[in-house]
Amino acid sequence: MKTKNKLALAPWVFTVGFFALWEILCHVLKISSFILPAPSTILWAVWEYRNQLTYHAMHTLWMTLAGFGLAVGFGLLLGMVLGSSRLINAGTYPLLVGFNSIPKVAVVPILVFWFGVGWVPPVMTAFLISFFPIVVNVATGIATVEPEMEDVLRALGASKRDIVFKVGVPRAMPYFFGSLKVAITLAYVGSVIGEQNASNVGIGNLLTRASAAFEVPLVWAALVVLAVLGVIMYAITAYAERSMTGWAQRSQMAA
Repeated sequence: MKTKNKLALAPWVFTVGFFALWEILCHVLKISSFILPAPSTILWAVWEYRNQLTYHAMHTLWMTLAGFGLAVGFGLLLGMVLGSSRLINAGTYPLLVGFNSIPKVAVVPILVFWFGVGWVPPVMTAFLISFFPIVVNVATGIATVEPEMEDVLRALGASKRDIVFKVGVPRAMPYFFGSLKVAITLAYVGSVIGEQNASNVGIGNLLTRASAAFEVPLVWAALVVLAVLGVIMYAITAYAERSMTGWAQRSQMAA
């Protein structure tokens, strides 16, 4: 079998194997569904609560994408500024690192004070938790332009702006798309945190209510839906990366 075919089948084989092992262990060890439901029980819960899960998942999806979109725009712009100016980079990095070190769950109450309960806190939490890796990677990509290349371009009459947009930004694209794969999963974490604390809809809100009612299969079903949405968005981001920065992927490690 060709390496390409192996790579295409590997995620399915590993996923099916993981859930099959989970199912077997639950039956062999007679683990209570209250402690750890078997995958078959979770799938039945997904079907049983499909209307609720679909309704709340759609809310989580659009709030996540809204926050992610804000993070992409803001992160790209700020990363370009930081990567093109050593002074601004040195001055703002301590502020960015300090802000990123604050647990975002602690920021949600402030967002509730400012915007009230609704869709804004989840969107803002998704944005706040996901923009940092984009900023860091874009800034790093632009800053890796060789000084010798900058000297040659300046000698040819290129301005600082020309160097940043025509050399630095293309150089940063692999870093940028790599950060998107991290940011999209973080955005889901942020939106669920916001929904659990400051929203009446969404998978996060459903998790909170199901946990309070001890509906364990529904909790696991909601987690599975979140995982599936995350994998789909990651796959879309990875496809965009391969399509737009395939020239940067030279590694041919053996399978």
